[in-house]
Amino acid sequence: MILDNIHNHYEKLVFDEVMGQQSSLGRDFTEGMLEDVVCVALNNLPARYVRHSVDIAFYLTLPEREQMEKLVRNAVQEAFRQVAKNPHED
Repeated sequence: MILDNIHNHYEKLVFDEVMGQQSSLGRDFTEGMLEDVVCVALNNLPARYVRHSVDIAFYLTLPEREQMEKLVRNAVQEAFRQVAKNPHED
């Protein structure tokens, strides 16, 4: 199907950042809470749809890539704060 190869480039960046930040937090987050963190973070970032992540990596300048990483880091930090403050129990 035509949509099988299209995805939001931020999804993997956010997932990787969530996994990295989770290990440094002093609190256990359930799988559902981590899913909420990913959703909250993604909803606070602009969509950046691509067919292949390598395409965007090729076209981004170093300052653009660093800006994306900073946006992701900040969005994930804020998402962890929001979910910790208002956990959604499954």
